[in-house]
Amino acid sequence: MAQIDLNSDLGESFGPWPMGDDAAMLAIVTSANIACGFHAGDPAGILRTLREAAVRGVAVGAHIGYRDLAGFGRRNMAVGYDDLFAETIFQIGALQGLAKAAGTRVSYVKPHGALYNTIAHDAAQASAVIAGVLAVDPALPLMALAGAPVVARARDAGLQVICEAFADRGYLPDGRLVQRGTPGATIHDPALIAARMLRLAREGVIEAIDGQDIRLEAQSICVHGDNPAAVAIARQLREDLVAGGIALRAVTG
Repeated sequence: MAQIDLNSDLGESFGPWPMGDDAAMLAIVTSANIACGFHAGDPAGILRTLREAAVRGVAVGAHIGYRDLAGFGRRNMAVGYDDLFAETIFQIGALQGLAKAAGTRVSYVKPHGALYNTIAHDAAQASAVIAGVLAVDPALPLMALAGAPVVARARDAGLQVICEAFADRGYLPDGRLVQRGTPGATIHDPALIAARMLRLAREGVIEAIDGQDIRLEAQSICVHGDNPAAVAIARQLREDLVAGGIALRAVTG
């Protein structure tokens, strides 16, 4: 039976400002990328989400990002190697401490937002993040954009890589994501999203924005938790994948 992981970005609320419905998403996904406080999240809120993930048996990943609360980590930043290396270690370590207190553990690392997209193709920043993960624990897998150069870089450095596709994002013919704010960047129709991801899970193929099919190696599918329709999208996606004979399992445990 074909199988795939379903993940979402959680733990992003800050003080009295809620972001997404973590409890509802944790009843649907198999892995949760938990904010580490740099792009979003506060310690108490992160700890609550980790405790809920532990109760649900959902795998936890460190969702590291640029130090950019105001921009939600979605602004490109020219961070030097030493700073990015140390910030990677810092964020993973912070989440590891909270995860231990919550009765769970950090099973993988996934960069967020602009950092995720930058290291997909930028060798310098990718090297700093990869080195930071290796310094903390060489056994921690890196979740990265399927088909991007960072996948080979991380594997060459000795890291296991979880290749990821995005349920609610449009793709360019070269496998990159359509830039946010441009037509076709985000898909909102739950039925269309589910159909695209079912085909990806079965055939390893997704339709690009120009209609052409592109091949992607993907072990995990992401549904963005900050989308107001995220829970409905994730729920239909899970139901359609299971109905289509796809087993949902975390890549890590």
